Amino acid sequence: MDLDAVIASLPRYAEPLVVTIVVTVSSAALALIVAFALGLMTSSKHLIVRTPARTVVEFIRGSSVVVQLFWIAFAMPAILGIEFDYLILAGIVALALNYGAYSSEVVRGAIAAVPKGQLEASVALNLTPFQRLRLVVLPQAWPEMIPSLCAFAIMLLKASALVSLIGITDITALAGVLGSEPGQDRLVHYSVVLVFYFVLAWLIWTGMRKLEQRAKRGLGVEPKPPIKGVLAPEIAGGGVG
Repeated sequence: MDLDAVIASLPRYAEPLVVTIVVTVSSAALALIVAFALGLMTSSKHLIVRTPARTVVEFIRGSSVVVQLFWIAFAMPAILGIEFDYLILAGIVALALNYGAYSSEVVRGAIAAVPKGQLEASVALNLTPFQRLRLVVLPQAWPEMIPSLCAFAIMLLKASALVSLIGITDITALAGVLGSEPGQDRLVHYSVVLVFYFVLAWLIWTGMRKLEQRAKRGLGVEPKPPIKGVLAPEIAGGGVG
């Protein structure tokens, strides 16, 4: 292995790193919209609303994300004539639908955990269903969603490497290419990629942790300070791994 050649090749990760970040952030944003849409629908008391949403959730969760990725990128344009101008958009949509379906259960569970007394009080105040959702349900459910959504966001980051299967060069794909070049070492480049993923996962965890603390303060709940000498529960339980 030529160490100088390895070091000289590191700047080539800049563009693929941007691709990984764009795929992760865009997929996460779209997945959040999907999660809230499906989560609210599956929480509905109306069967005509709840049944289609439950069918979609179970279908997406019951099929492989790799198959979904290939179907949206290649099969859907051939069969339905719906084609994305850029393959990266197909990857973003596939990941967003998959992780949005999984995250919808987080939304549904958090909404179901809101005390019934709060809902009864909002009805007594003659609030409309939308006002009850916006002013009573979501403000209390949102802080409970954040830890689980954080875990799914980190899983989505790791799954972003799947876009390389449809010809998009992200950091994982580039590591394989660089590792096969003369004077390079595949193990070293995959180790570099591990560091990239760890740093990005840590940034996600840190940001979501601050968001959770802010959401709880909005409800008048002060976050407990970490105990010295004890790892935070999220890290000790593998929240970033």
